Amino acid sequence: MSLPAPYDRYRGEVLPEWIDHNGHMNLAYYTVLFDFATDLLFADLDLGLDYRKRTEHGTFVAENHNVFERELLVGAKVRVVTQIIASDTKRLHLAHEMYALDGGHRCATQELMFLHVDLRARRVAPFLPELAQRIAVATEAHAHLPHPDWLGRRVAMPR
Repeated sequence: MSLPAPYDRYRGEVLPEWIDHNGHMNLAYYTVLFDFATDLLFADLDLGLDYRKRTEHGTFVAENHNVFERELLVGAKVRVVTQIIASDTKRLHLAHEMYALDGGHRCATQELMFLHVDLRARRVAPFLPELAQRIAVATEAHAHLPHPDWLGRRVAMPR
């Protein structure tokens, strides 16, 4: 398995139905675009829908944090760059950055913690051995990348 570091394969576009009363993309759809990027990465890791159907295991998001830096208007085209920050026997920590294709500026970031889950028991479970190996290889491929300075942020008002 060869996984680019960072993972930069997802491209998307802001749809008209995603525009809110302020005339820009509603916050929920940033998450939709980030989720599409996650789906593409997970397909490459064989952690997507086929994996779920075959093994009755999947992932749940335990925590996420979005930061909105620039508005996106209808028709804007974006790319999402993903970095695997860390993994262990049951967790996968990802960081996404969304960039406007027109101008290249960063529009949003998302940090996520995924848990591997046995969907029959509805409980957190270790990655199955073959998947654990793929995730370890992918995590190692990203290990040389510097961690984004925005990781671990929290919501707070400056004093």
